[in-house]
Amino acid sequence: MKVNDDCCDMFKALSAKTRVKILEALKNKGPLGAKKIAVIVGVTPAAVSQHLKVLKQAGLVSSERHGFRIPYQVDVEAMQNCQHKLVEVCACRPGDACGPPSVIMMRKRPTLSELEAYRKRLEKELKAVNQRIEKLEQKKGG
Repeated sequence: MKVNDDCCDMFKALSAKTRVKILEALKNKGPLGAKKIAVIVGVTPAAVSQHLKVLKQAGLVSSERHGFRIPYQVDVEAMQNCQHKLVEVCACRPGDACGPPSVIMMRKRPTLSELEAYRKRLEKELKAVNQRIEKLEQKKGG
């Protein structure tokens, strides 16, 4: 498996709790300036600026000047790439199907046990989704 520097930079950037909080704020509230992020996260604007610099260098956030404002936002594509890379490198027990179907099917020939384990996991997830749907339909109807 090839590991590139971009992935390492992304994971290094995510190793600081404050940076994760910044990403959560941007994900939940949309584009924000450094001062608003500082209030939400509870650190100084200078500290936020330094954390945003690291996140931007890692490609996890982007910004574009609008007059005097520089709103930052999550780079969704980069976050998805980060997620896919994590799935690729996750450690599974022998015989487990690891990752989404695309990862399993990318292997030349998934084993029967991998496919069966994956099917069980999907069935469990589908059951949970169906239960959630039933609850929402009951709320809607009642």
